[in-house]
Amino acid sequence: MLDGKVILVTGAARGLGAAIARVCARHGAIVAINYGSSREKAEAVVAEIEAAGGRAKAYGADVREAKAVLEMVAAVVADFGRIDGLVNNAIGGRQNGSLDEATETDYEQAFAFGCKAVINTVKAVRPVMNRQGGGRVINIVTELWNMAPEDWSVYMAGKGAMVGVSRSLAKELGPENITVNMVAPGWMVDEKVDVNSEGSKNFAKSIPLRRHGSADEIGNGCVFFLSDLAGFVTGAYLPVTGGRITQVGM
Repeated sequence: MLDGKVILVTGAARGLGAAIARVCARHGAIVAINYGSSREKAEAVVAEIEAAGGRAKAYGADVREAKAVLEMVAAVVADFGRIDGLVNNAIGGRQNGSLDEATETDYEQAFAFGCKAVINTVKAVRPVMNRQGGGRVINIVTELWNMAPEDWSVYMAGKGAMVGVSRSLAKELGPENITVNMVAPGWMVDEKVDVNSEGSKNFAKSIPLRRHGSADEIGNGCVFFLSDLAGFVTGAYLPVTGGRITQVGM
């Protein structure tokens, strides 16, 4: 579904980002794997993709820094000639905690990854995509946008900003044939999750599909939005949650 397309995935050295990169590569994409500090892990993902017959390269850049992002995008274009898709997945810092526990820095970091990083990457790839006649942007948001549980205000400060920015940019960039869509993961299984723990088993039972989702299934949602099948889809919010979230995120 992505043969020959060049896809840049931020925060792709591990977790969901690595899974998204691997799934895109399996569908024929050339994957630019961004990392902040985990160079060895990023190179391991590249090696895994190449061993499976795909193409990938790792690029270090702090996506919160505009200059670093511009340099990374220039390097990807120099290596592969184009960028067809951007997946904003990078995240860092504290994710949860009560209002009393969270610090000003925690909220600033959440906003930096959820909003500033998205603006930096979109601004950097926009001229490239315009020269090509269009492109795809996918922002990895969260099912918690719908649920808004207590003690997650830090996380929501970033992801809520990402949802708002995504919707506005979908309209602004639409005339340029650049689509902007959102994939909202539930609690997906990656290398950090013990599916045999009692908590994991009970959580799986609470999901309508009665199983955990894999990180690869987030990759599947991204592949759809990156592919030609989604050419007339923009501003969409796709919950990949096994039915735990069924509304559209209004």
